[in-house]
Amino acid sequence: MNLEEDLSSAESRGYDARLMRRLLGYVWPHRGMAVAAVGLIVLSSLLQLVGPLATAVALDLFIRPAAEGADPSALSRLVSELLTARGIELSAEQGLAWVAGIYLGALAVTFCVLYLQGLTMQFMGQRIMYDLRMEVFSKLQRLPVAFFDRTPVGRLVTRVTNDIDALNELFTAGLVSIFGDVVLLGGIVCVLFWFNWKLALVTFAILPLLFLLTFWFKLRARQWYRVVRARLAAINSFLQESISGMSIVQLFNREGATLVELNEISGAHRDAHLRSIFYYAVYFPSVELIIALGIALVLWYGGGQVVQRALSLGALVAFLQYAQRFYQPLADLSEKYNILQAAMAASERTFLLLDRDLEIQSPESPYDPVYVSGHVEFRNVSFSYNPGDEVLHDMSFSVGRGETVAVVGHTGAGKSTLASLVQRFYDVDSGAVLVDGVDVRRWDLRRLRTAVGVVLQDVFLFSGSIAENISLGNRQIDEQRLRRAAGDVHALEFIERLPGGFDAIVRERGAGLSVGQKQLIAFARALAHDPSILILDEATSSIDTETERLIQQGLEKLLADRTSLVIAHRLSTIRRADRILVLHKGHLAEQGSHDELVALGDIYYRLHLLQHSSAAA
Repeated sequence: MNLEEDLSSAESRGYDARLMRRLLGYVWPHRGMAVAAVGLIVLSSLLQLVGPLATAVALDLFIRPAAEGADPSALSRLVSELLTARGIELSAEQGLAWVAGIYLGALAVTFCVLYLQGLTMQFMGQRIMYDLRMEVFSKLQRLPVAFFDRTPVGRLVTRVTNDIDALNELFTAGLVSIFGDVVLLGGIVCVLFWFNWKLALVTFAILPLLFLLTFWFKLRARQWYRVVRARLAAINSFLQESISGMSIVQLFNREGATLVELNEISGAHRDAHLRSIFYYAVYFPSVELIIALGIALVLWYGGGQVVQRALSLGALVAFLQYAQRFYQPLADLSEKYNILQAAMAASERTFLLLDRDLEIQSPESPYDPVYVSGHVEFRNVSFSYNPGDEVLHDMSFSVGRGETVAVVGHTGAGKSTLASLVQRFYDVDSGAVLVDGVDVRRWDLRRLRTAVGVVLQDVFLFSGSIAENISLGNRQIDEQRLRRAAGDVHALEFIERLPGGFDAIVRERGAGLSVGQKQLIAFARALAHDPSILILDEATSSIDTETERLIQQGLEKLLADRTSLVIAHRLSTIRRADRILVLHKGHLAEQGSHDELVALGDIYYRLHLLQHSSAAA
């Protein structure tokens, strides 16, 4: 099972104690805020008990005194005894003023506590989300290139954004809130039984109905929630791919077909979302109906008790208020469960990504030389991207220090694969790739890739300035070195014409720059980093003749004293190479100088004739 299948299967997981323990581990660095949030929630839950108690006291002692009928509630008796013991006599107006003041004071303190509670939980959630997002992205940066070959970028973006957001909601509105609900429910239960245990049992009579409805909703909503999440990931993946390839969409008039495809994917998401909304639409009105039934039971039984003078009016009103406050957290449990469900699915996918083995990484005691000569050797190398489909077969050759070796061959012959193996983006199936006589699998990855510079046919530029795209964050590359590198590859002239020069802003993927200008920046980047090994992977195949002329002039300095592997399609660009390797169907078919290979009259000669005749035409 590949990673994406694992990620999709994670949607079916329910509550997992192992995952929860691991999630709580991210709270530990922020435990101070977590403790403060829990303390504030307990305090706010206790403060919410004050309002109904104050109402009961006001009714029993000052609005409808006990002398008119029933015994006051236990709390009212306690307050009356305290006032008598202290010799305090309050008129009805004075008593109501004191009770109202206590009520308003409790509300004001509750507001402040809830404000601090929300602020604390959001701070904690955002910091946990930051930690997780940085950890996930750090892992993505270390995963092998093969992982990105088979994993859609849109799905990975969903992992880093939507899934992390779901975990943030768990910490800010899930776990801590559930704890607060439990404290509030426990306090209400104690107060209700203190007031009147029989009426308390009547209040709880609807709980079986509420739990059965919640269980039904949980099963149905969870099923469609999984579908909605899967459809959302599909939309993100499709949009990422379509927007990245918008030029191709427009070039081949694919707008209509793309809209049709998006309509199908988005329609599936809409239908799944509407189906899940159906269960919400049934659940919440049903909850309100059951709660109304509970309130009616309290009114019926409690009202009868008041009429029979077995219960005070204050106690009944307090019961009604507490009943509403008791039922609401229970009704919200389904929403809390959805948050928990989302977090479990998101954490499962996130941890599958974080736990993925790094097939390609530095060994425990890596080879990390100060100086890299740049000698490259392929020793009986066989390699396949997919098992059973070899791209390279028993390949052997070497490139000496300072030597320029060109690699040619038909499409699919394995030319670009050589570059990937030198940088150890993939590991060979058999044989070995050596740099300075040491197997690349023994090298420190960072040191190996620092020693190798690559210029690709499709140049990737990041959003930022020209200078940032050349230096790529290397602080050793100062302004003087930038200008020298750009001047050596003839990129300085066009850079200085840009508004801001080296500080000119590069838009996403280099939009606004010509293909030739992007290629010149890539050559300047390679020269500025001063690698020992330089790989040019068809770096001049997409540029115009004038830009190629400029680059050819700069290549003398770029290739000087460097081990260079030049992968080329146009043979005219490699005549000056010290040696040319001809690949054919994964084998090293020929090698030699241009004249020697032409004299052989075989594969290279036919390629030469084909391109020469095409150029003449």
